[in-house]
Amino acid sequence: MAANLYDPAFATLTRLFGADARKQITLLTLMGGFASTVSWPATHLLLGVTDWRGTYFIYAAVMVLVVAPLHAFALPRTKAKAPMPVEGAKVPAVLAAKGLVFVLVACAFATFMFAQSGMLTHMLLIYERMGVDRATAVFIGALFGPAQVAARICELAVARHTHPLNVARFAAVLLIAAFAVFAVFGISAITAAIFVLMFGASNGLMTIARGTLPLALFGPQGYGHLVGRLASPALAVQAAAPIAMALVIERVSDPAALTMTAGFIVVAFCCFVGIRRPS
Repeated sequence: MAANLYDPAFATLTRLFGADARKQITLLTLMGGFASTVSWPATHLLLGVTDWRGTYFIYAAVMVLVVAPLHAFALPRTKAKAPMPVEGAKVPAVLAAKGLVFVLVACAFATFMFAQSGMLTHMLLIYERMGVDRATAVFIGALFGPAQVAARICELAVARHTHPLNVARFAAVLLIAAFAVFAVFGISAITAAIFVLMFGASNGLMTIARGTLPLALFGPQGYGHLVGRLASPALAVQAAAPIAMALVIERVSDPAALTMTAGFIVVAFCCFVGIRRPS
């Protein structure tokens, strides 16, 4: 994931567009939000034609014949030029990518990624165990992608001038509210659908914040290295989350796992609140 998904793509866009890369990052995540919408039906069709091994070989061929050449030959090798200083113009302030602020940003993204990874792994099974039939659970789960895309369209149209820190805070609050729906009304088909819509919207906004918040706080200089440093703990936590949730589900209960996951989101929100924008 660290080599081929959003993090290196954000670094590439920042290298190309510099401090003005926010719009391009949002557009990239907007297109990426349709990935599951396309790949799930495509996989289903391929499995009807061949077996799972054949499907893997076809996807590998697409990577070799389509994706790799695009990366190798279509991406520009240019680098954004620093804007010429204008007399009397205000230079945007940035923070040093170290110390407490860096730790808070890394912790916020890592704890959010715990909830994202754990819930995406176990969500449909939890719904089934809580009485939602399988077909309905799968349909509800499919709402996640469109909710992501809708939230990113709103960010592009309405909140593009909002500071990414406020976008991240709102995304965390939205997911906390989604867990509150379960706490107040329990799990049913209706509340499960509401949760998935809020979860998808929250994740869609947080993906944008992962690319734009470091840029806004720390600036474009050394952005690729910075994103790699921020991604390391998040990827480790993302890998551990499904196992941790499975252990809690097995040894305690589904509600306990949901409560633990909601606690991680509260921690993420507190970290975002503790971050101060550069003056």
